[in-house]
Amino acid sequence: MTVATEPALSPAAERLRGRLAGTPLAGRCEVADRDLPTIEVSPDAWPSLARFLRDDPECRYDLFVDLFGVDNLRRPGQKSRFETVVHLHALARNEHVRVKIPLPDEKKPALPTASEVYPAADWFEREAFDLYGFDFTGHPNLRRILCHDAFVGHALRKDYAPGQRWFFAEEDMKAPEWATHTDERAGHFETQTISIGPSHPATHGIIHLIARLDGEKIIRAETNIGYLHRCFEKMSETHQWNQIVPYCDRLNYVSAMINGVGFVRTAEKMLGIEVPDRGRLVRTILSEFTRIMDHCVCIGANLVDIGALSNFIYLYQNRENIYDLIEACCGARLTVSYVRVGGLAIDVPDDFVPRCRSLLESIPLFLKDVQKLVDNNRIVRQRLQGTGVVTREQAIAWGLTGPMLRASGVPYDVRRARPYDFYDKFDWDVPISNEGDNFARYLVRIEEIRQSLKIIRQALDILPAKGAVSSDDWRVVLPPKDAVYHDMESLIYHFKLVMEGIRVPPGERYEWIEGGNGELGFHAVSDGRGGPYRLRVRPPCFANMQAFQKMVIGGTVSDAVATLGTLNIIAGELDR
Repeated sequence: MTVATEPALSPAAERLRGRLAGTPLAGRCEVADRDLPTIEVSPDAWPSLARFLRDDPECRYDLFVDLFGVDNLRRPGQKSRFETVVHLHALARNEHVRVKIPLPDEKKPALPTASEVYPAADWFEREAFDLYGFDFTGHPNLRRILCHDAFVGHALRKDYAPGQRWFFAEEDMKAPEWATHTDERAGHFETQTISIGPSHPATHGIIHLIARLDGEKIIRAETNIGYLHRCFEKMSETHQWNQIVPYCDRLNYVSAMINGVGFVRTAEKMLGIEVPDRGRLVRTILSEFTRIMDHCVCIGANLVDIGALSNFIYLYQNRENIYDLIEACCGARLTVSYVRVGGLAIDVPDDFVPRCRSLLESIPLFLKDVQKLVDNNRIVRQRLQGTGVVTREQAIAWGLTGPMLRASGVPYDVRRARPYDFYDKFDWDVPISNEGDNFARYLVRIEEIRQSLKIIRQALDILPAKGAVSSDDWRVVLPPKDAVYHDMESLIYHFKLVMEGIRVPPGERYEWIEGGNGELGFHAVSDGRGGPYRLRVRPPCFANMQAFQKMVIGGTVSDAVATLGTLNIIAGELDR
């Protein structure tokens, strides 16, 4: 006779089970080990669990990373049709945890809001309401955020047609109630409400800020987005794994290479395949160059917004020079589509290393010129210092990541916290500042450019002169053309990959890397077919942007323009 025993848990999952055992939540939560420690909890117990995970001294999952929905309509064997998935991070231990909340009522899926515990949950819950129809009871402003107000239905449900369209007219736009309220008893005497954006000169294209002003001071604000929304996640459900790479490039199109790397790493981990060292190093080198571009665009555009025009030319010259390198590698510039599951589309050119080293010499010169113009410029300092201030506590509560979080004194960088692709082999620093204002975010990005150059230099030193850049597993990577023409087995693999796509084993996984704006994560659910059943992107811009309407309170309209530039909002990543 054999006795069934529970599988051993990882130390993180075991600690969670032990901490929950002595609480009223003990019988209401199930702890399991998947790619991450995972807690399953009923909707009514979710707020209590959220507060426990945040406040318990041995848990302290203080950073709210993501919340999204999954529709299990076509996944047999699941506990409920709908479920909410939450990812949290413990900054002190560099650990992620997943919480899954099955929603038993298919007709009215509902759960309590977590926004009182984690303020960063606000916009993520609105997104799940918008795209799935989940009712977050107690939410302070539960309405659509990505789809327009005339949209009918919930686009990410599995029974919603991908080709469905709904037209929108200006009269369909709903303004917040307070924007038209003129009651003097509510403190609205001698104030006015203005609409800033969506227009490129002020708000970079798709951001609409509704602000109530007392003179020049903003006393209340609300941000609307969604003007570019194309439902990246819905499109991903109808395409093969490699066909999604071009869509990833159009998220943060300023640093497209990083997006592709983040996505394919998720599929590679699910497949259990390894990319050759040369391929991983090329990915790292080009990712760091695109990070430099991302910061150059952010700094240059921000300085243009506040009137410092010359710097834009210096910084964009770096961008153009890096684009020349990327174009030599793959033939494209802005949206490169260079990565593939298992490696790269093609090898880099023979002069790749000399081109890279030339950029390592030229970029610091342009950077030095910008700093001469900016660092001690009285006007720049007046516009940026002391404005858009975010304290350390606020940055964590609002779920900020990337330079936004590090400029408020929190040294969280995925490349250091959870190293991947050789980042643990290099000598480099994580720049931080404790001021948390707009000028601090400028300085952090400047120093991050220098650290990226340092990483690239070390990566070039260990880059093998020759070798494969992709896996030789032909179930995942297309066989060489010469083999396809002369070998029947290679021809079969080629045919099946093109017609059916890569067969990722059933399961789910969350992988995250350091994007240009912070933690960029992809949560993939596979049912074994040629494309993902569900693909969720954790867009750092989205979490950062929801803080904007809080950051501008008490400042002037001109402060709001300067602050928006330091957020580095990229439309494709924000709206998806």
